[in-house]
Amino acid sequence: MTQYEVVGIGNAVVDVISHADDSFLAHMGIEKGIMQLIERDRAEVLYGAMQDRLQTPGGSVANAIAGVGALGLPTAFIGRVHDDALGRFYAESMRDGGTDFVNAPVQGGDLPTSRSMIFVSPDGERSMNTYLGISTDLGPADVPETVASNAKIIFLEGYLFDKDHGKEAFLQASRLACAAGGKAGIAISDPFCVERHRSDFLTLIENELDYVIGNQHEIESLFETDLETALAKTAAICPLVICTRSGDGVTVVSGDERIDVPVQTVTPVDATGAGDQFAAGFLYGMATGRDLTTCARMGNLCAAEVISHVGPRPLIDMMAEFRKAGLV
Repeated sequence: MTQYEVVGIGNAVVDVISHADDSFLAHMGIEKGIMQLIERDRAEVLYGAMQDRLQTPGGSVANAIAGVGALGLPTAFIGRVHDDALGRFYAESMRDGGTDFVNAPVQGGDLPTSRSMIFVSPDGERSMNTYLGISTDLGPADVPETVASNAKIIFLEGYLFDKDHGKEAFLQASRLACAAGGKAGIAISDPFCVERHRSDFLTLIENELDYVIGNQHEIESLFETDLETALAKTAAICPLVICTRSGDGVTVVSGDERIDVPVQTVTPVDATGAGDQFAAGFLYGMATGRDLTTCARMGNLCAAEVISHVGPRPLIDMMAEFRKAGLV
């Protein structure tokens, strides 16, 4: 039975990435710089309008878990894809990247594999148009006990809170992991996601989780207040709070300990996956027993690498980068 260092649970989404200027976005009615949920017919229109395509397995937590796996730790991802071309591509690509995709593609049914059309502007901003498809049907039955119970760290994706069975899957995964001595935490995912599920988010964080990762806007949204107040309130209910602040570094709060780790400003080629790969580096540090400052520095290096090119996952050996920086 495999002992996993980090296991993720979230939306299994095939990212289809294309370049587009602001005039194209305006012509297609795409709001720049945000993630929009779209229906199937809109997804087909946008896919057909793409001028160039880079296809890669995605999903926020899946990207983070793949980043941890690329660093050499045993990882697994719990997600739901259809037994179609995109679903089989997704499952095979995750396995090829070193992460066990533990759910077989689902046969039958009407919902296809989820996909996100991502348009990257010349300034590196990404405009995401996501058709969620079958991934939002993930529920407790999709959480293998043998996987969750053998996870040192469970990482949950906030986007799945939009359906009750997604919340139930979260609870099952986190409780199985914690009962076996592991830790569970969440990527808040999106301030709009928090607004839809604030009470449930806070209940989960306070009663079930060991850590929470979010950017400044997501952390502020938890309590609808300024960052410093939100950090204090979140730290009062959760043992470890990790907050990324665009251009200003990372703040980590654990009990009475607070660290602020600066980041070197990098002009992004494509901001896709920055938060995901920060989480990958930080979780790697956690899983291997590093101190919080080192965890944050690992996260910053992974984020800086992924925004230097198109695509949500690292293209170089990040362990070699860690060595150069004296982190391992």
